[in-house]
Parts: sequence; C-alpha cells; structure tokens
Amino acid sequence: MAKTNLEILQSKLDAENYQKAAVLDNEKLFAFLADAVTLCEPESVWVSTDSTDDVAYTREMAKKLAEEKPLAIEGHTIHFDGMSDQGRDRKVTRYLVPKTETLSKALNQMERQAGLSEIRCLIQGSMK
Repeated sequence: MAKTNLEILQSKLDAENYQKAAVLDNEKLFAFLADAVTLCEPESVWVSTDSTDDVAYTREMAKKLAEEKPLAIEGHTIHFDGMSDQGRDRKVTRYLVPKTETLSKALNQMERQAGLSEIRCLIQGSMK
C-alpha cells in the first residue's frame, strides 16, 4: 500500500518539524513537500514559522552562510547576487509551455512536460 503524503513527511522530518508542517492541514502543501523531499533527498528539513526565534534563525543562517552581510544598522543586512546572475541568457533559459501554446520565437521554448521531466532528472538527489 502506498504511503500518504503525511506518512512520507513523518518518515523524512524530525518530530518538531513534522509537527510544524502537519498542523497546517493542507493536502496540496503536503503533496508538494513530500514530492520535494523524496526527489531531492535532503539530509534534514527545517520548517520555518513566523515566530521570533525562527525569523532570527533565518537571519543568522543567511549571515553565517555569507548569503547576506550585516549593515551598520542593527538587524539590517544586504544581499548581492553574483555578476553572472543579473540577467538571463536567452540560449540557456528555457520557457516551459503547454503543447498547444507558443511564445515569441526569440525565446527558447520547450514543451512543458518534457521540461519538467528534464529538471526532475537534474535535481534528483541534489540535496544529499
């Protein structure tokens, strides 16, 4: 018998983070999370709430991982993208469109389902 999305989440998350997710009672969210953790295989999953402690943890981790840098004003940070992240290269950016639709010929288009299959293959196990 196939596991439910909540059963998958319970097997992948520690008790505290499972409870934070389960209390939301949102089957679409559970399906999305179960798919993501099964596909990407992270070592752990942290569920953030809007609590003061979770917001502070997020800010501290962003600084610790050098995603953000502190400013002189207490609690303020700044984030810079890399120089190559400022635009999209038309040759390597793909727009996923349904079979029945098209976009401008100037855009690199790919049939949506084929594109989703490709990206799922690329991210399989990416968080190990």
